[in-house]
Amino acid sequence: MAVISMKTFLEAGVHFGHQTKRWHPNMAPYIYGIKNGVHVIDLRLTLSKLKEAYEYVKASAAEGRVPLFVGTKTQIQRVVKEEAERCGSPYINFRWLGGLLTNFGTVKQSIARMKTFEEIAGEDGSYEGVLKKEALMMERKRIKLERSLGGVRNMKSVPSMLFITDCHREQLALNEALKLRIPIIGVADTNCDPAGIDYVIPGNDDSPRAVALYANIISTAVMEGLAVYKQRRIEPPEEAKPAARKSKPKEKNSVQKQTETEEKSQKTLQKVKPAVKRIKTKAEDTEKKEIDTDINLIKADTKEKVSETKAADDTKKVSKKTETKEKVTKKEKAETDTKKSTKNKASVASEKVSVEKPATKPKTKAPAKTAEAKSTKSASKTQTKKTAVKTEIQTDNAKVSEENIAEKTETEK
Repeated sequence: MAVISMKTFLEAGVHFGHQTKRWHPNMAPYIYGIKNGVHVIDLRLTLSKLKEAYEYVKASAAEGRVPLFVGTKTQIQRVVKEEAERCGSPYINFRWLGGLLTNFGTVKQSIARMKTFEEIAGEDGSYEGVLKKEALMMERKRIKLERSLGGVRNMKSVPSMLFITDCHREQLALNEALKLRIPIIGVADTNCDPAGIDYVIPGNDDSPRAVALYANIISTAVMEGLAVYKQRRIEPPEEAKPAARKSKPKEKNSVQKQTETEEKSQKTLQKVKPAVKRIKTKAEDTEKKEIDTDINLIKADTKEKVSETKAADDTKKVSKKTETKEKVTKKEKAETDTKKSTKNKASVASEKVSVEKPATKPKTKAPAKTAEAKSTKSASKTQTKKTAVKTEIQTDNAKVSEENIAEKTETEK
């Protein structure tokens, strides 16, 4: 860290706080006094706290962890962008998108979409092979995404720490970092609550010169830490140097290791293959069982349907048979009634004849002949009626038999 004196802090206006009526009580330990209704910040504490933040950032950068610079005020946007690009850190200087840390998966998708628009636009931004209207729409979307996510395009995961230039304004970023337990290095003015900030830097957060001073110190710490990290990666460890002489036996050992690894891989493959076969056979057995159960269910359904149809057909047949029997009985009753009526008529006629015979004079044989002729006629009429009834019964029986045969053929189909 470069030597920073109180004079540089005073020139940058770090000591200026907010009005006394807008202060936060938790900032009382960092306030030196009041002048003209404005709080004055204690610069000795700012210097000590800034050194602590510098050392922490340098140590974390030496391990390969880089902070995310956050500053969305209009007078600070340019400063945040320059200092973040100088040390190769990601930054947010336009607007903090809600869920940038807690919902980083969707943010990565929008970053990929922005990159696709840049590829379509080309280096010149001419959008070759794209219609003019579509090119205009794509350019608008690209500019919108680049403003909010341009500084985070190369950030592959959630950052390891945050450097916030104004903790009172960037409440969303602070809350998300607290939720994910990400360490926070924040500039706190007299109107800010320092609770939840891991490394508080008490100072003016409205002056561009003061913010530039803070950001410059943090960016230099990142650069120094990354330099140490690169040296550690390039230089081999000291214990490995004497082992360079014994290179030949190591080659043999490496060959032996390769053979051992190949044998192990073959054994594992042999063990894995029967297991895979068992799994496949189990899966096939389960599939067969499922198919058999389905077939059994289908068969049961078909049997139930057939039984229902048979029962319905039997009921129909029984009802038809009963109807036919009733018809036959009715016809037989009618025939018997007709026969009785004819017999009664014949008996009545014979009685009349027997009564009339003594009244008439037996002078001639003509009346006896007439009576015999009448009786013969009545007998012939009754015979013709009987034959007609028999023919009707025979025709009805034939019809019933035809109907039964037709029903049997239908059921067989």
